[in-house]
Amino acid sequence: MSAIRPDPTKQLATSSVVVGYALCSSLLAVINKFAITKFNYPGLLTALQYLTSALGVWVMGKLGFLCHDAFNLETAKKFLPAAFVFYLAIFTNTNLLRHANVDTFIVFRSLTPLLVAIADTLFRKQPIPSRLTFLSLFIILGGAVGYVATDSAFTLTAYSWALAYLVTIVSEMVYIKHIVSSIGLNTWGLVLYNNLLSLLISPVFWVLTGEYREVFAAVGSNGGDWFRIDAFSAVALSCVFGVLISFFGFAARKAISATAFTVTGVVNKFLTVVINVMIWDKHATPFGLLCLLFTLCGGVLYQQSVTNARVEPVAKPKDNREPDAENLLLIERKEGNADK
Repeated sequence: MSAIRPDPTKQLATSSVVVGYALCSSLLAVINKFAITKFNYPGLLTALQYLTSALGVWVMGKLGFLCHDAFNLETAKKFLPAAFVFYLAIFTNTNLLRHANVDTFIVFRSLTPLLVAIADTLFRKQPIPSRLTFLSLFIILGGAVGYVATDSAFTLTAYSWALAYLVTIVSEMVYIKHIVSSIGLNTWGLVLYNNLLSLLISPVFWVLTGEYREVFAAVGSNGGDWFRIDAFSAVALSCVFGVLISFFGFAARKAISATAFTVTGVVNKFLTVVINVMIWDKHATPFGLLCLLFTLCGGVLYQQSVTNARVEPVAKPKDNREPDAENLLLIERKEGNADK
């Protein structure tokens, strides 16, 4: 039996979604770093991003520019654990950027594909990655570690936030992939539920971290530096990109595997590093940049390893529907059927 060719239209749509996610993710890391530097309230900053995303989807839906699933309590209860994990990932990410440079963020972000691949196999019963896939993931890891080893040392605070970010982002990558594959919401519905529920969770962390005291103190001093043009522009830009990353992020999660999604997030940090070298005074040496190239090579090798899986033929379903891209890659068949 010959292998079934993938649908070119679906391939183009998937590629567009992944490219959109890569660009937004790359730029958002730099924008958030700039925003947290000018607006040093990480909890409030992320809450503003959630508010912008949820309100934007609701308004655009009312105007007929997009279609999202209606909000109901039963679905919200099912989605709440995923929103909580997502909030923790963004919360630790923002605090990591607050206390460390972009390089520290990149190396811990680069650790995630290997851990996600292992978690996918252990907890979601996905096929064990091939040796070539594991080799590519270790190349990504080795290049990232070498890159940061040439840069400034970690502080205890930054290292603590980095470890917390690593744990939460791996959990988020695997768990939310399961949710988006089984809960039955469209992409904009996922954006609405995720951001609205995260917004409702925000006040809890304002109290736990004591950030509310800083915010009240700033409000009491006539807003402090809140309305400076650079601070206002940074926050506004981060909110806009928050909407874009929400859409492209969920669309990419539905289109590709959890590990491929994670690797995309790592490789697109190349643009983040280029901008980091241009605008910040602390960055890696030329040897560190060479290590970064190894990270990119690992991403290319990973893509080659999963592409080779297409050579095995896949039987056509009994109802004569064409198998989706996930089936053609012989991964996540259960999720592929749920998406139809």
